[in-house]
Amino acid sequence: MEHVSLKPRILILLFCLLTLITNLYSQNISYNNAVVSSANELASEVGIKILKSGGNAIDAAVGTAFALAVVYPQAGNIGGGGFIVLRSENGFETSIDFRETAPSLSTKNMYLDKDGNVISELSTTGHLASGIPGSVAGLLYALEKYGTKSREEILSYAIELAEKGFRINYELANSINNHRKEFNLFNGSSKIFGRKFRSDDLLIQTDLANTLKEISANGRDGFYKGNVADKIVAEMKKGYGIISLNDLENYKPVERKVIKGTYRGYDIITMGSPSSGGTCLIYLLNILENFDLKSMGRAGIHFVNVLAEAMKRVYSDRSEYMGDKDFYNMPVDKLISKSYAKERFSNFILGEMIPSSEIKPGNLNKESPQTTHLSVADSKGDMVSLTTTLNDVFGSKVVVDGAGFILNNEMDDFSVKPGVPNIYGLVGNEANAIAPGKRMLSSMTPTLILKENKPFLVIGSPGGGKIITAVLQSIINIIDFGMSVADAVNAPRFHHQWLPDILQLENSYVSNIQIRELKEIGYSTKIIPDFARVEAILYNPDGTLTGHSDRRGSGKAVGF
Repeated sequence: MEHVSLKPRILILLFCLLTLITNLYSQNISYNNAVVSSANELASEVGIKILKSGGNAIDAAVGTAFALAVVYPQAGNIGGGGFIVLRSENGFETSIDFRETAPSLSTKNMYLDKDGNVISELSTTGHLASGIPGSVAGLLYALEKYGTKSREEILSYAIELAEKGFRINYELANSINNHRKEFNLFNGSSKIFGRKFRSDDLLIQTDLANTLKEISANGRDGFYKGNVADKIVAEMKKGYGIISLNDLENYKPVERKVIKGTYRGYDIITMGSPSSGGTCLIYLLNILENFDLKSMGRAGIHFVNVLAEAMKRVYSDRSEYMGDKDFYNMPVDKLISKSYAKERFSNFILGEMIPSSEIKPGNLNKESPQTTHLSVADSKGDMVSLTTTLNDVFGSKVVVDGAGFILNNEMDDFSVKPGVPNIYGLVGNEANAIAPGKRMLSSMTPTLILKENKPFLVIGSPGGGKIITAVLQSIINIIDFGMSVADAVNAPRFHHQWLPDILQLENSYVSNIQIRELKEIGYSTKIIPDFARVEAILYNPDGTLTGHSDRRGSGKAVGF
């Protein structure tokens, strides 16, 4: 018998497999009616079911968000907070701020010892790390004011997923297992997440289902009063937390005007304070509009140079001037003005780098990454961009015993001490100091984009302090480089946040030669794991919709 080498066949099979994976990551499937893109396919399917049954984009977004609280507990939540930016088919635009707030017993120096030093982990793990949750109040406010479906119908999908259970994927199993030591510090957490999980295990969350039933039956009172509120306060007392019944009862979401900008003829509609995301995004785009980015090439040294230097200036101003505008006179109009962008970048010379130590906040006269985002769009023109978070992966790691949901650790997003970085390395100042009732600064950037006053793009992402730059680069990829939505979202990224003075690049972004060139300019560089997980939906010229869920996650865009 003639001997046949298997090596060529193996190579062909590997090539075919690689091609298949690449195609799956870069798929651009268009739909005629609607698309929901989120971090979990089961949650996206909930949104599509709601749309198919006659619901509008807000109905779908709220249903998807409650489903994410069940199937994506790393960041989906009812114990955290977030932001919604929406635009209806008739052109009405608004945003809903349901960011967490500091409890009434909060103090400016609550995480410092007697010598004024930050007490490690006090603002990140355990009961004292939690702000007052806003998700339930915010989602219900959006549903009641702008939705069309009943609360009971919208919540029924999440209740079923919690009560009957769902098969977890590898990502969730691995994430739970990696944090099992922290979960086992707390009784309520240990009951649900304290054991070792495997992919395809059935996760049933009876306590969470019962909490969702309370919300379904009683609205916000089913969470901020009664049995669930009592359980939250009882949990607080176990770990020296300070959220009270009065704090819960008094929490209110705030409807705010969106902030707007333009970029190369496109209209940008995004979130204002207490998120820094929208302000920073418009500020960055105002700088970049003055450069021909396409001619530089995405991997060109000059392209990286321009974006990195813009990022440094914007993040330096973020540290000084951005916070909750209800407590601090945040100069938004100046920060998003095109004249200020030119002024701040007037000392930039192409091919040169200014050290962060020499970049100070401008003269204005004085979030893991585990956030999650969902985008909803339909053919009528309804657009919803919703970002919600617990802050770190699984937030404070504290599950409210008997209620089945995880509490956030958003207090770390305040400036615990001026100039001291938080878990994302971001620094802040007095604008973001802790105060009772204050909303902590965020980087969430839920955004809508119009072209000639018609819907063009719905976009947002998790990623902590890197949210802003991930959304920025995805937008540039589409508008400046003409990339498909899948390729734009999947493309390698880089990030600079002023401090630390390090240019952070995903491994696949640049070659070793380019790294050397960046170092010759003066950049300190660091190769980092892939960051952020953008969820985007593009309106095509023919009226169809193309959605894409970032290759970096395990989510999916679903449509019909």
